[in-house]
Amino acid sequence: MKDLFLKYQAQTTPHPLALEISHAKGSYIYDTNNKPYLDFVAGVSACALGHCHPKVVEAIKQQADQYLHVMVYGEYAQQPAIDLCQLIAKHLPDPLESTYLVNSGTEAIEGAIKLAKRVTGRSQIIAAHNAYHGNTIGSLSLMDFEARKAPFRPLLPDVSHITFNYEPHFKHITTKTACVIVETIQGGAGFIEPKDDYLKNLKARCKVVGALLILDEIQPGIGRTGKLFGFDNYNVIPDIVVTGKGLGGGLPIGAFTASKAHMSQLQDSPKLGHITTFGGNPLIAASALATLKEITESDLMSRTIEKEKLIRQYLKHPLITEIRGRGLMLAALTTSEEITSQVILEAQNEGLILFWLLFESKAIRITPPLTISKEELIKGCGIIIDLLNKIEHNN
Repeated sequence: MKDLFLKYQAQTTPHPLALEISHAKGSYIYDTNNKPYLDFVAGVSACALGHCHPKVVEAIKQQADQYLHVMVYGEYAQQPAIDLCQLIAKHLPDPLESTYLVNSGTEAIEGAIKLAKRVTGRSQIIAAHNAYHGNTIGSLSLMDFEARKAPFRPLLPDVSHITFNYEPHFKHITTKTACVIVETIQGGAGFIEPKDDYLKNLKARCKVVGALLILDEIQPGIGRTGKLFGFDNYNVIPDIVVTGKGLGGGLPIGAFTASKAHMSQLQDSPKLGHITTFGGNPLIAASALATLKEITESDLMSRTIEKEKLIRQYLKHPLITEIRGRGLMLAALTTSEEITSQVILEAQNEGLILFWLLFESKAIRITPPLTISKEELIKGCGIIIDLLNKIEHNN
């Protein structure tokens, strides 16, 4: 499989890991030799309920027997999408009640940007330094990493940046600003949490000047921080919330949610203010609905905090300088980029899946499924500690 993968499938890096996958179940991925790999990444925070959760699989099978795609988004009433949007609204604070379903997190960001411009009639967008919101042209424009942006210019104009957790930069948010968009917890930057009342004060500043606050919950959302939405931890309500990844149950999805009054402005002047063929796809909506029900009706979120404490207890080593993040959105920082890469690469040989973060080169990503057991967590942490002991000994 590896040779065909490299020959026919477009690659994102010169050296992909190229693990040959046979099947996956629960907290494990299996290669074509039937070797199990304990998954500490969950498809980069996407598989909230692990792999092939029986309730999700059953929902997909039932929907597949009824109908698949029948019409472009927004024309026909389809029960799975209706039920999903209703359940999202049930668990969001007022006035967040209207959800637009799309195909990915980055598409949801695009829709949120368009909505903010439409509502405010303004063009300026403010994002955070070291932000990551996706890789389509609009989402890429929000990034301040010039090496990644330069080959694709010109990008979206009128975008500026503020420093996350630095309130003096609020002065840059003015009556020209359509929206401020930040990740509730910065992901690629190293799982950096907002300090004190940063997000609450950011929302207050936006309200004063008439700008909208967009919170990107694509990674921290859907139970990963111990709350259904990451912003529930920080006493703030955004004007638009963007979700994706963990919502889909292993299938591709994105969503942006706002008030009915705001969202209705995509209906007219012009009509089809945002349009997608496959958004709200019934198969994916059924998977997402089963996922969201399981997370909200079980004790998975409260157990997430217990599991965070367990990871912090078992991941103590002189080569680990700190563990950032909340819940099961954690990053263990080592003393060097080289050590981090060595651990990630050698862990795969030991049957443990780890991964990098985009901008923080010393960070080991630890974002396992919410369903991972305490025994599996202890096992995975033990592999990491053993690898660090070997590195320390060899140095």
